[in-house]
Amino acid sequence: MKFLRYSLLALLTIAPGLLVAQQSTLEVASAVNAYRADREKIIIQDFIDLLSLPNDSANLEDMDANVELITAMLQERGFTTQTLRAGRAPYIYAELLTPGATETILLYAHFDGQPVQPVNWTYPPFTPTLLDGPLPDGQPIDIASVSGNFDPESRLYARSAGDDKMPIVAIVHTLDALRANGMELSVNLKLLLDGEEERGSPTVGRIIDENPQLFDADLFLFCDGPMHQSRRAQLVFGVRGSGTVDITAYGATRPLHSGHYGNWSPNPIMHLSYLLTSMRAEDGRILVEGYYDNVAPLTEAERAAINAMPNIEAGLQDELSVHTPEGSGMRLEELVTLPAINARGIVAGGVGIRGRNIILPSATVSLNLRNVPNQRPARLRELIEAHIEKEGFYIVHEDPSSEELRNNAKVVKLNWRGEGSPGLRTSMDGEMAQRLIGIMREFTPDLILTPNMGGTLPLNSFDDRLDAPIIILPLANHDNNQHGRNENIRLQNFWDAMAVYGVVLTQFGR
Repeated sequence: MKFLRYSLLALLTIAPGLLVAQQSTLEVASAVNAYRADREKIIIQDFIDLLSLPNDSANLEDMDANVELITAMLQERGFTTQTLRAGRAPYIYAELLTPGATETILLYAHFDGQPVQPVNWTYPPFTPTLLDGPLPDGQPIDIASVSGNFDPESRLYARSAGDDKMPIVAIVHTLDALRANGMELSVNLKLLLDGEEERGSPTVGRIIDENPQLFDADLFLFCDGPMHQSRRAQLVFGVRGSGTVDITAYGATRPLHSGHYGNWSPNPIMHLSYLLTSMRAEDGRILVEGYYDNVAPLTEAERAAINAMPNIEAGLQDELSVHTPEGSGMRLEELVTLPAINARGIVAGGVGIRGRNIILPSATVSLNLRNVPNQRPARLRELIEAHIEKEGFYIVHEDPSSEELRNNAKVVKLNWRGEGSPGLRTSMDGEMAQRLIGIMREFTPDLILTPNMGGTLPLNSFDDRLDAPIIILPLANHDNNQHGRNENIRLQNFWDAMAVYGVVLTQFGR
């Protein structure tokens, strides 16, 4: 019966005579919401089925199981699908043509997730659990016992609930809602569902290069990432790129008693400390000469968009118990349009009961670089190495020899982890951007426009190969704990995603 129901719904999309007159934006949103309200338990169960599948892309058998379920969902709604591979985890390509449509939207989401440590989770990460509110106070809900609608503030806890399986289930049920109401898509719809995003999408470039005809589109809508902390609808037009370098400083070739040799033996922990403070000021500003030379300035429209955004910093300071943020008073939304250097970890002996009164032979810090448009990762590497040399360090890229340590006052090893990626920003003034902004504002007048998000998404592989403008549509709640323990999705975010998809797919090509 389920297959027959979807077959009949699919028939409506290819039988124009059965379609009602084109609906307005608000009418579409209302119809999708009404359809969803009658079927919340079914929709949640479909989501639970998908979230129950482990999805670390290192395990290809698990990823194939995800592909099988997602492909079945899509094919039941009339999509033609392909599984694409370029040597690692699978991607899913899907296509749904609309008779008479002249434009195409390509939607991106990913179905892999970060590795998990189940012992750290309150509920097992692949046993999705619905709670009546966020942890630590939320209590489990027996889904089978619920009659009527679920509290929209309920949270579904599971790996990839917020990052990033929700768009997949939201899209298929949105299509069901549109078909049930006789509402036609205004565009051809393509999906690219990534099976290795959490590993940096290392083969997506080859996927595109080997199948260029699949990726012709007029707009690339990237459905990933958390939305604004105010919970208002949001469009994001850029991301920062990233890079990583591990820096190891050296002292004597064996551990030395700090009482006998302190104040004499070079201390690699202190060397790293002095180096880090020479690279970055207390307020976060980068002190490496030339680092800001090619930073793309904000346009008038981008600066106006930032100024129009609700200021949530006081609330964040209270939520996170932060007295004085970095940035010397600059807004968070503007700070993420600038490059950053942050220490993401230090390996240097022990503390507490693991502390020892010794001077270590070496200490290592791992730096995360966030790059913005116009900054070339190779040039940033040159600037950082020139700064380190200026600070009196001798640089090696392999473990130093005893001779190198004897002949140089300060030695550091730099381990550049990959080439890094540049930032990317799409103009808010382009035709497709303006059309999408207009449609979204019909539906949600207080739409937030964000020039740049602080994180990194695998957009450059697409931007280098595709002509379509790239715009990010974040849908998950900002406190979804992505990548960490107790990842979750707020149900209202799920329901809002369905309404947004319905509006965009029916109105964009009108």
